[in-house]
Amino acid sequence: MASPLISSLLLIFFSTITVTSSKAPCRYKSIISFGDSIADTGNYLHLSDVNHPPQAAFLPYGVTFFNVPTGRNSDGRLIIDFIAEFLGLPYVPPYFGSQNVSFDQGVNFAVYGATALDRAFLVEKGIVSDFTNVSLSVQLNTFKKILPNLCASSSRDCREMLGDTLILMGEIGGNDYNYPFFEGKSIKEIKEFTPLIIKAISEAIVDLIDLGGKTFLVPGSFPAGCSAAYLTLFQNEKEEEYDPLTGCLPWLNDFGKYHDNQLKTELKRLQKLYLQVNIIYADYYNSMYRFYQEPTKYDRPLAACCGVGGQYNFTIGEECGYEGVGYCQNPSEYINWDGYHLTEATYQKMAHSILNGPYATPAFNWFCLDSASVDNESSFGS
Repeated sequence: MASPLISSLLLIFFSTITVTSSKAPCRYKSIISFGDSIADTGNYLHLSDVNHPPQAAFLPYGVTFFNVPTGRNSDGRLIIDFIAEFLGLPYVPPYFGSQNVSFDQGVNFAVYGATALDRAFLVEKGIVSDFTNVSLSVQLNTFKKILPNLCASSSRDCREMLGDTLILMGEIGGNDYNYPFFEGKSIKEIKEFTPLIIKAISEAIVDLIDLGGKTFLVPGSFPAGCSAAYLTLFQNEKEEEYDPLTGCLPWLNDFGKYHDNQLKTELKRLQKLYLQVNIIYADYYNSMYRFYQEPTKYDRPLAACCGVGGQYNFTIGEECGYEGVGYCQNPSEYINWDGYHLTEATYQKMAHSILNGPYATPAFNWFCLDSASVDNESSFGS
């Protein structure tokens, strides 16, 4: 188990790490992030009991890039880190556990296990998982609470500073599905959550627009039917249930597409209402699914790099970070890191395909002052 010293060391780490990159082709001066473990750069680690730290507090988490665990649920950097590098900005520090936060550094509120819907609602619906009580609304309210102090540290107008910020809205909503799926709820029951999840994301965007936000990067879902955790959960002998090329579960991937279509429809509606705002949809699903369509490029395309047991190197209760659980020596040749999350190499490819195309809609335009080209007629196509 980790000692309380871990938190102190990581605090020093996050306060000093910056990216030295001359590639800053646009005007974004900061990143503000909301979401779950896909974007969590250490919040859950700092929120956890020091006597019961999370799995991401232990090696091999962080082994590829940072060489120490940072609270990121990967072997290295996440999509948010690669976005920061691309913009020539510092890695976005976690809000929880940070001594000083500022617009210059950026602020990250994303927390491992977070949901789009509030805890009370999920409990009312019979979801009993021990999930993080830092939902999207909690993250947003925390941001609102500290916003005056963030702005007070600068002579610039608060709305102007938020307008110069790239706001990363997620990924969020995946855990609202993960918990009920792993508790055995039916897909019909779970599908009822989708419009509520989309509404929560939409309302958060509108709140941030009212505060001065102008550019939002809003990710969709992942192809969960290709996840080692889900493939293990729903493993069966019926060959017809698996895609013959990828080995993924089409019915589960179709559910992800359903969510994404609902999200794109709502983002298109918001864009028409707020013409002065750039709302960019990040197609996480297709930017990742293409890897499974070329399985020969990977060592074991559906297996977790870090894990143990079974066809997919994944066993619930014996997961990455636990004592005795090993990891592959070539993470860059794997898509999946720990059964739930992805390797740094996968996140890097996804980030570049979103920033440089073709998996952002509308595409980023790094040569115009508005930072993104918004064409309401062609945006958010299916």
